[in-house]
Amino acid sequence: MTFPQPSQQPGHGAHGAFGLGTPTGPGQPARRRKQWLKYGALALVSLFVGVGIGNSDGSAADTGKEAADAKARPRPTVTVTETAEAAAPEPAPTVTKTVTAKPKKTQAPGPATSFSGEGEYVVGEDIKAGTYKTAGSDGAFGCYWERAKDASGEFGSIIANNNLNGPGRVTLNNGEYFKTNRCQEWKKVG
Repeated sequence: MTFPQPSQQPGHGAHGAFGLGTPTGPGQPARRRKQWLKYGALALVSLFVGVGIGNSDGSAADTGKEAADAKARPRPTVTVTETAEAAAPEPAPTVTKTVTAKPKKTQAPGPATSFSGEGEYVVGEDIKAGTYKTAGSDGAFGCYWERAKDASGEFGSIIANNNLNGPGRVTLNNGEYFKTNRCQEWKKVG
């Protein structure tokens, strides 16, 4: 095996261009440092360029298609809402409206359709003509009623009368007088 002969060029040591065994002088370390910096920077730039190329697919047609797809996709709509400060409202004018109240319908004035079990009534003036019913006596002595032609109180003016111990009915005609004693309330039923 033969070994390469050492180069006798100035600046290179006995072991060739690699600088092994090169004498260290004042100018040698600065030159090597510059070479490493130059090649290191070149390698770093190449690395960044390679990474940049590797990240793109390199297809110009795909880039155009992606741009067209981006234009075709719906874009979000931005809505800006401003809230205006409301000015203090002026007081509204006071409106007064006069309304005439309608009274509720009341029973037409005239003869009653129910009355107390104690008293004397004129049929057609005080009470309406018709059939009336009572629940009976309001005490122990029984309920007395009387229909009469007039208010004289004489025995001959009595048309009909009865003493009730329980409920009872009586039909009254216009112009008659009706007298009732110790009875509960009379109510028109017909």
